[in-house]
Amino acid sequence: MQKESTVDPAEDIEANLKMIIAENEQLISGIDFGQVSEMIPYIQTANRIFIIGAGRTGLALKAAAMRLMHLGFTVYVTGEIVTPAITKGDLLIAGSGSGTTGSIVSAADKAVKAGAKVIAISTTTQSPLAALSNHVTVIPAAQKQDHGSAISQQYAGSLFEQSVLLLTDAIIQTLWTMDGTPAEELWKRHANLE
Repeated sequence: MQKESTVDPAEDIEANLKMIIAENEQLISGIDFGQVSEMIPYIQTANRIFIIGAGRTGLALKAAAMRLMHLGFTVYVTGEIVTPAITKGDLLIAGSGSGTTGSIVSAADKAVKAGAKVIAISTTTQSPLAALSNHVTVIPAAQKQDHGSAISQQYAGSLFEQSVLLLTDAIIQTLWTMDGTPAEELWKRHANLE
């Protein structure tokens, strides 16, 4: 039996959205944007870009893959059936808050052995994923196992996952500014089989 609630859903949703935005604004103040910008040369010089992340982090990185494709990069999402083998000259962008997710660490290890470069997006530089990476971009968010609410009131790794989406959008916006391609040209790459 469900207990009766005195919560006004409309008010609670508004309050929660404000809390989520406030947490993301707070997180921004802890990001080293010089460190983040070091990702750009890796992206610009890669023959091909491969993306990997699990769960909601993976969904956020799939959104980044789409926008990188719109900018004209050759991008693959790891695990899709049309994704080819990674090779020398390629780049793997791997997202894992903990840096310990087995499938992601394994993919990074294989990428390194194939001669590819690896960028990690994580909450820490002290992890198996970080040890395999050429560069680590640190997002100062809670890991999914952190239930103490010191960094975030949200469940699990929600703040990290949101920040991956927002930060990669900001990086892509910068790449677009640097490239200068008109939006009309990018639109030609937009999916037309929808």
